[in-house]
Amino acid sequence: MMERPEKNNREQPKRKVPRKATAKYLGNVARFYLERYATTEAGLRRYLMRKVNLSAKEHGTIPQEGAEIIEGLITKFRDLNFLNDARYAEGRSGSLHRKGMSLRAIRQDLSVKGVPEHHINTAIDLIREESSNPDLEAAISYARRRRLGPYRTDDKREERRDKDLAALGRKGFSFAIAERVILADDIEELESEAGL
Repeated sequence: MMERPEKNNREQPKRKVPRKATAKYLGNVARFYLERYATTEAGLRRYLMRKVNLSAKEHGTIPQEGAEIIEGLITKFRDLNFLNDARYAEGRSGSLHRKGMSLRAIRQDLSVKGVPEHHINTAIDLIREESSNPDLEAAISYARRRRLGPYRTDDKREERRDKDLAALGRKGFSFAIAERVILADDIEELESEAGL
């Protein structure tokens, strides 16, 4: 029988111990997070609660005390206008629309991020005011970016028609809009119809 070689006697890297969730620590973490990322009140709350829960497991702190500190921080940052769900909704919805997301997909994305329904409705209404046909415009942007349908440079357009329709469907576009974009013969006519 062969003997197994001995394992290296290297020390295992030490596990990083979560910090204790004090008011000062959570305030510093929240400020650092807000400097780096745009987020919603719900997003910041989720992030900080993960820190509080890790602290509770490691140090035996009480999660409810951490939750109260977090609510105070959220109120403070909202009052200082560092957290503004309405501004976040408008900025993110505009960005997603330009990237080629349907209004339905934008609504879903903002909802998952924790944006309140009334802010979502306002952001969607703003897109509708700025565009005569927002979903068609977004579908064209997506098709152009992904080179689908009339934007294909190869001769396999007909062969890939169903896959292109499915790609637009997965982005939340109706079948009528997906079909209008993918089956278009004249790109200029299609883009002028969308107001591009």
